[in-house]
Amino acid sequence: MNTPVAVVGAGPYGLSTAAHLRARGLPVRVFGQPMVSWRARMPAGMLLTSTPAASSIDAPQPGHGLGDFCAATGEGPYESDWDLVPVESFVRYGQWVQQRLVPDLEQVRVVSVDRRADGFELKLDSGEQVGARAVVVATGLSGLAQLPPELAAAIPDGPSATGPVSHSSQHHDLSPLAGRSVVVIGAGQSALESAVLLAEAGAESVRVVARGPAAVGFGTPPDRQPRLRPSSPFGNAWSLHALSYHAGAFRRLPVPARRYLVRRVLGPRGAWWLRDRFTGRVQVTQGRRIVRATVRDGRPALALRGADGQGGELVADHVLAATGYWMDLAALDFLGQGLRTGIVTRAGGPLLTAGFRSSVPGLYFTGLPAAASFGPVMRFVCGTEFASPRLARAVARAHG
Repeated sequence: MNTPVAVVGAGPYGLSTAAHLRARGLPVRVFGQPMVSWRARMPAGMLLTSTPAASSIDAPQPGHGLGDFCAATGEGPYESDWDLVPVESFVRYGQWVQQRLVPDLEQVRVVSVDRRADGFELKLDSGEQVGARAVVVATGLSGLAQLPPELAAAIPDGPSATGPVSHSSQHHDLSPLAGRSVVVIGAGQSALESAVLLAEAGAESVRVVARGPAAVGFGTPPDRQPRLRPSSPFGNAWSLHALSYHAGAFRRLPVPARRYLVRRVLGPRGAWWLRDRFTGRVQVTQGRRIVRATVRDGRPALALRGADGQGGELVADHVLAATGYWMDLAALDFLGQGLRTGIVTRAGGPLLTAGFRSSVPGLYFTGLPAAASFGPVMRFVCGTEFASPRLARAVARAHG
């Protein structure tokens, strides 16, 4: 018998979506390891960039927010904008939500999803085959790590935590890089925080290489936020408020406008609380891009060039690319080839309706894959408040 809905992924978006679907009376099977991206692909000691108020996993009934978790467990409390939430606490919070709202989570991997006449067929690594009338893809960051092509060309076997070049998502524990010289590529929060954590873990030297000509930037502390501008999870500004709370309007904008807004409004920078830990401990090479990378005697060497034509070379023991994640349907290889070719894309992600349905009837995307349609808020936990109720309502109407 077909399951009405299968949810693939058990991070914040998968758990939130499943809870909302069940609240509408839909039988749901949820597959995945709980909070796996947060547990395994974030460095130990990382702090959330969002405030506690913007770090709750949305649920259809009260009592499941971050504050409720703190009250129930004695952890924290995380209440004000000055309180910083460690990733370890957030993982425990997500697991707490899972145990309360999705206790029957099936911790198996979905090997493939393919179309069939009455919906979809999912194959699990347990050997079971599951039929479903609708499928929600909520796989988070899995498989979407972005590596600059110049770096990728230098490591034909791919990035590795133990090799000369890695991606930040491959390091939960940075201590193996203690005593080594490390170059970090990028200028966003992931790059700057990774650099700080490396320095604090005992790396011999840490240098950040950033393409932008301006100095590495950091956010504004809560007591210096503009008081006459609306608040958002990212700071006080009209543009930030619009991206956070009017994501439905974002999908109606032309693709060039979406790209412009994301680039200008949420440009790369570090959190306000990172500045003091960064200054004086991490070296910076600004306004330089990688034009070529090689590996000599096991050590990566980067040929750099700036807009002024000036170049140079950096050699280190290790290069860590904190260059983010990019939606690539090919990386979602559990989706059958025939299924993927039927998905219309725009601006780097699947083109979605207001109810998060793709161009393939019955196939929905939420979280990071939905960012191309609904904006960067889909990259953050607070986006579950927008996404999950709307997706659940659309699925209930079509498949309930």
